[in-house]
Amino acid sequence: MIILIDGINKKEDAAKLVGKKVVYNTGKKELAGKISAAHGNTGAVRVIFSTGMPGQAIGKKVKIE
Repeated sequence: MIILIDGINKKEDAAKLVGKKVVYNTGKKELAGKISAAHGNTGAVRVIFSTGMPGQAIGKKVKIE
């Protein structure tokens, strides 16, 4: 899944976040993932979640730890 982060506008800044944990809260449970790489030149990151993400997750906020 590709995630855009507020305040990150460059590929170099996004690359510093590789390895950080990402958590999406569904209300009943938390789905954890890990930032694997920068994506493109605008500061987006690629996140790999341990389980599949529900369709309702598109456009929602996640927590980066």
